[in-house]
Amino acid sequence: MMHLSEAAAAVGGKLAGQDREFFAVSTDTRTIHAGDLFIALKGANFDGAGFAEKAIAAGAAGVMVNAGAQSNAVPAIHVEDARLALGRLASHWRKRFRIPVIAITGSNGKTTVKEMTAAILRAASRPDGVLATEGNLNNDIGCPQMMLRLREAHAYAVLEMGMNHPGEIRYLTHLASPDVALVNNAQSAHIGMLGSVRAIAEAKGEIFEGLGANGTAIINADDPHADYWRSLNAGRRMLSFGFATGADVRGEYQAAEFGGTLNVACSQGHASIALQVPGEHNARNALAALACALAVNVDLQTAAAALAGFTGIKGRLQRIAALHGGLFIDDTYNANPDSARAALAVLARQPGYKYFVLGNMGELGDEAPAMHAQIGLAAREAGVERLFGLGDLAREAVRAFGAGGMHYERIEELLADVENALAPDVTVLVKGSRAMQMERVVKSLSEGAH
Repeated sequence: MMHLSEAAAAVGGKLAGQDREFFAVSTDTRTIHAGDLFIALKGANFDGAGFAEKAIAAGAAGVMVNAGAQSNAVPAIHVEDARLALGRLASHWRKRFRIPVIAITGSNGKTTVKEMTAAILRAASRPDGVLATEGNLNNDIGCPQMMLRLREAHAYAVLEMGMNHPGEIRYLTHLASPDVALVNNAQSAHIGMLGSVRAIAEAKGEIFEGLGANGTAIINADDPHADYWRSLNAGRRMLSFGFATGADVRGEYQAAEFGGTLNVACSQGHASIALQVPGEHNARNALAALACALAVNVDLQTAAAALAGFTGIKGRLQRIAALHGGLFIDDTYNANPDSARAALAVLARQPGYKYFVLGNMGELGDEAPAMHAQIGLAAREAGVERLFGLGDLAREAVRAFGAGGMHYERIEELLADVENALAPDVTVLVKGSRAMQMERVVKSLSEGAH
């Protein structure tokens, strides 16, 4: 990968001990490999410097530690701030690669768009030709780690960028220097931390600052903040997507029970795509991925075929057989009011009885009770017959829902009632914020669980 001396120069650090070559970067001694550079991050409740000698003993080529840290491990690169040094090292490494880098953010759908885009680019290159963000490695630690996984075999990189405060995406996009940047949307996720959807739109819009003069900004023409994002990209190439008239990548969507047909028109021509993932929001996600792919000159028909083969992501509107012949729609990965409404729209298209299991939705600030109540009303309007709420905030949704709503403080009681409600003509949508671990419902009551 590179020598310790090169890394030290790139991050403004000082090398103590023998200069060695390292082949990957690690921040966790539990998963470190021989030949890695161990970066000793420091947080409020931990200090990786305490594990530096363990890393060397495990075969690490060297360690990177904050100057003044209590560590005798060598070889060592001493830096002012290991967290910032990780970013500088990633930026240095990224500059070696002359491949298209696509950066993606948004309140909702960014992971789905990232996976759709990666699927298209794999089809356009080869199965191992795309570096795409894994798991939740989308913050100021995870994103640099992903960038440091770039290798000569990669033809493309797709980086997801998350945030919960202004300036975070600005930092990441300047590290990544993307060729294409997308804000999928600005909605109420993280509103408790940023105060308004407008503030969220501004924080997400920071992603365009990393684009060079020849970069391409991807704009959601259907989002109320589209004109604002266009204003950030004056003089730069822009490509818009959406259902709106005039979008560069324009779609028309015909929903089916689960999935639907997306007809696309763009400068390359027309395509009809039978989507396996449900909901209008996923059709718009597909348009976003198409726009990203077209921006790096992928053929429309190649992209359309890849999207037709996309089957979704675990925990995001996945159909799973439940006990007693019932059906779960597992949307447990995370939750906010906008994604809850999108999931309810999918549930509304299902035949038979429609039940909704809702856990608390987090990071909504002072508006949290009212927003939960709104989802209770939305569930009623979607034709939901029964609502099972877990957590203090979900109580507001149950109260607004009215007859057929039940609130629970303990998941064991909720599981018992949901199991009793399962039957061959019942579909149950399960959703809640990550902290609520609502996947426990699906895992406990899916077919074969007992």
